[in-house]
Order: sequence, then structure tokens, then C-alpha cells
Amino acid sequence: MTKQRSEIEEKYQWDLTTIFPTDEAWEGELAALQADVEKTTGFAGHLLDSAKSLLEISETQLELMRRMETLYVYASMKNDQDTREGKYQEFQAKALGLYSTLSQAFAFYEPEFLEATEEQLAAFMEEEPALQQYSHQFEKLLAGKKHVLSQEVEEVLAATSEVFDAPSETFSVLDNASIRFPEITDEDGNLVPLSHGSYISFMESSNRVVRQEAYEGLYSTYEQFQHTYAKTLQSNVKVNNLKARLRKYDSARHAALSANFIPESVYDTLVEAVNKHLPLLHRYINLRKKLLGIDDLKMYDMYTPLSDVDYKFTYEDALAKATDTLTIFGDEYSAQVKEAFENRWIDVHENEGKRSGAYSGGAYDTNAFMLLNWQDTLDNLYTLIHETGHSLHSMFTRKNQPYVYGHYSIFLAEIASTTNENILTEKLLSEVEDDKTRFAILNHYLDGFRGTVFRQTQFAEFEQAIYKADQEGQVLTAEFLNNLYSEINEKYYGLSAEENPQIQFEWARIPHFYYDFYVYQYATGFAAASALSHKIVHGSQEDKERYLDYLKAGSSDYPLNVIKKAGVDMTKEDYLNDAFKVFEDRLTELEALVEKGVHL
Repeated sequence: MTKQRSEIEEKYQWDLTTIFPTDEAWEGELAALQADVEKTTGFAGHLLDSAKSLLEISETQLELMRRMETLYVYASMKNDQDTREGKYQEFQAKALGLYSTLSQAFAFYEPEFLEATEEQLAAFMEEEPALQQYSHQFEKLLAGKKHVLSQEVEEVLAATSEVFDAPSETFSVLDNASIRFPEITDEDGNLVPLSHGSYISFMESSNRVVRQEAYEGLYSTYEQFQHTYAKTLQSNVKVNNLKARLRKYDSARHAALSANFIPESVYDTLVEAVNKHLPLLHRYINLRKKLLGIDDLKMYDMYTPLSDVDYKFTYEDALAKATDTLTIFGDEYSAQVKEAFENRWIDVHENEGKRSGAYSGGAYDTNAFMLLNWQDTLDNLYTLIHETGHSLHSMFTRKNQPYVYGHYSIFLAEIASTTNENILTEKLLSEVEDDKTRFAILNHYLDGFRGTVFRQTQFAEFEQAIYKADQEGQVLTAEFLNNLYSEINEKYYGLSAEENPQIQFEWARIPHFYYDFYVYQYATGFAAASALSHKIVHGSQEDKERYLDYLKAGSSDYPLNVIKKAGVDMTKEDYLNDAFKVFEDRLTELEALVEKGVHL
């Protein structure tokens, strides 16, 4: 039975008193910040009055945002540890409300700043040397000058954000709160409810009848509501295409990637490289077919484990393994890992009402906390080392950059976490002594690669196609979306769409299609991490130091420049080809183990 929050030992709970000692202290800061935001009303219209004015207003905005982040992080994490508590739901709502007020208070900033000429800014920076540290930030703002609208229009767009968010919000309510899946019969013959959470475990069942019933039960529900889901997705696509058009971007993808200064060629190169290597995926699927002893492999056979090795780690064992694995980065990194693991940065165990899943979070002035829902599995060891990668990236950035550059691009976010995962794989493979455990580790890696590089690129290809179709006047009906998705799915998996009819509805259940060209970054991040981890494990001390410099860079340079300095040029296909080489080598090794009969 799941424990109540009060039943979890303190040492397994994160220590949020390091942010605010009490809830009353948080409420005091909320009131103080509200009062300070109200004092900024006289700033509008005066940003470029003088160098001193530009410095004062810029620093005031950054300082208020810095405090706002800390305020929000405390509220959201308190809420996440038990989502049933009304008090922290209210805290989070108040923080979001204040964030909206703060954003509106500085809505003037960008339009006014973009009235400046390069000559005027140069003169200001010479007159007020303290402005020099903001030069890269100013450069980024100027780069988007032609896409920023008048202050009046910007205010209108800000005011309509809730309306523009409606398709995504509607999807979320429909998918998480409204639809109900049928009951199915589990491995023990019991009738049990099907849900988003239980679906994954049913897909991993060794009983094919259970897998099929869960699969068909889930997608029969999406089939029933396919036209509603098509409308929410179509509306979301139209919103993003409209905003891109208003801001004079070529497309919604152009707008989304421009936010991180990523050329669209990076996206296209990913899709092209993955398509070129689809025979590797087909080879792995054929091996899965052989191992499962199934002549008519279906999409619901994709997730059942190929290994029966019960590779378990207690939480304490996982901490020790992660600590040992990460010593490869040197003393500075290891000292930070020790601090995170020993000083209650991690909320470890599941409790009633706790947010599901895992994440790394925090603000510039807080620890980089981690939320887990620990189970003694190999997967959870990988989750721990993954989130530690995020947290260490955050801490290295915050300790080495001023607040203005104290965050890193979403494009780079998954690289540090997945590099840790890849290094763990190398570590486990170097230590394993028996073939069955080696088989389990290789299988875990290959499934992770398939689910990240191949699957997320499949999503990226579908996403680009629906946005392009809308731009060209195609109505995104359920029929159109079903046909497109099943066609792409057949290409990726080599499994007939006709024999896997339910998979045509999968697009309806993917929340990432409401994240505006986000998914491709999972694939590029995993591939870049594969290249970096190989350099770290097999390369020189300089390779490790360059990697640590990447962790420390934050947003002080453009994302592609930051990662290029670490040794990966993501404008070229090489890093993707390197990643596929690792996949192929490990697939070959798994095939060799199968030939030895290890899986039997």
C-alpha cells in the first residue's frame, strides 16, 4: 500500500526549508515581491532615456524575475509532494498570478529596447561599463527584431495567451480527466481497470493476450474520440501557424527553432539520418520477433522485455553505483554529486498524492532538487543518474554564470542527462560478468535508443507534416491524421498498417504534439550524448574538461556554439552517424549472444 507523506522518513524527503524556512516566510516574500512589482509602473516609456536608465530597468527586471523563480519553485514543489493539499495548490496559483502580473509590467521592455540602434547601444555600453555583461543578451534580442510587434499588439497577444492555450488545455483535461478506458483481464485472470499508468505495464507483460487486450482497449477509446482529438490538435496547429505568420516567420517550426537559435537544417538532418538508418531498426525488430517466437509480430509486442533477468538495485545501491560511475568527470563534479546525494536534494519515494514520474528542478538561488518515485529496478537507476545529470548541469551553470545567463537552452537540456545514462551503460557493460545480465543491459540500451532516437524522430516527422499540411490549406481531419500517422509508422517499424489498424490513432494520445516542435530535441540530445560519452570514456582529459566547460556555459553563447566547443558539431550529420554506429555495434553484440542461446 502506498504510504502517506507523513510516513516517509525525513532523509528520503527533499529539504525545501533551504528555499524558505517556513510557509510564512514564503507568504512574506510573495507580499514583498507584489509590492516591488507595483513600483515598476513608471518604467514604461523610459528604457532608452539614458545608459543609466537601461541598466537600472534591465537589472530591476532580472532581479524581480530571479525572486519570482524562487517563489514559484517552492510553491510548485510543495504542491508536487502532495497534490491533494489545497494550501499548496493555492500557493502555486498565487505564484502564477504574480508571474503574469510581472510579465505584463515589463511587456514594454522588448518593443522599447528594439527601438535602439546599434550605435546607441554601443555608446550606452561605453558610458555605462556595467552594461557590457548584457551584450550577448542584447544581441539575442536584436536578432529577433523583425519578429517583435508593436507594444499594443504585443499586449494583445499577451492578453490572449489563455485563449491560445485553450487547445492544449482542452486536450489535457480530455486526456487526463475525462476519458475512461475499459477494464481488461490481467495475467492472474482478474478484471482490472486500464489507465494511462497501467497501460505501460500491460504492454510489458509477458502474456500476449494481456498485451493485445490492453492495446485494443486503449485505442478503441481513442477511436471513439478521434474527431474531438483531431479538432484540438488542428486548433493547436492553427494557433502556432497564426502566431508564426503574425511575427513574420516562414513557419511555426521556423519560429520554434529560432527561439533557441537553431537552424531548421538541424531538424531536417536528423530526419534524413534516421530515415537512412531505418534498416537498423528493422533489424532490431526482426530480432525481437525471433526472441519472442512470434511469426505475426504486432505493435503491441514492441515493449515486452526480451530479458527475464531481474536486475535490481536498492536506492542506496543506486546512489553508490551512480557516485562511482560519475567519478569519471573528476573531483569537482564528484563533490557536487556528493552534496546532492547527502544533503536531501532528492525526494525519493512514492506517497499518496505525490506527482508521478521524475524531474530535476529548482531556481538560480536554490539547490537543483530531484523528484523520484523510487522502485528497485534498473530503469530507476537510469532515472537517478539521468536526473543527476540535469541537476549537475544546473548547478555548474548557476555557479559559473550571472543570473542573466544562469539557465541553459532546452535544446541542450537533454544532453547532460543522457550523457550520464550512456556512461552508466558503458560502466555496467565493463563490469558485468555473466552473459544473461549483459544481454539485459544491451537490451535496455537498444530499447532506450529505439524509444528516443527513432520514436521521437517519428513524432518529429509527423509534426512537421501536419504543420505543413495546415499551411497548405489541408484540413486536419481525423481521417487525414490517421492515414498520415499509419503511413509513417509502417515506414519506421516495417509492420503493415493494415495488420496494425489501431496504431493509426496513436497521434491522439501524444501530449508532445502540443509542445510546439519540442520532440526532435530528445533525439538530437540522445545522439549528441552518445558522441560525448564516447569521448569522455575513451578520449583524453581535455575531452572531459571541454565537457565540463559546456556544463558551465549556460546561455552565455548560442546553443550550437556551446555544444560545438564540447566537441560535437550538430549542424553536421557526423554525430548522428556516430550514434547509429554505437547502436549497430551493440545490436551486433546482442545478436551474437542470441546465437549463443543466452536468452533461453
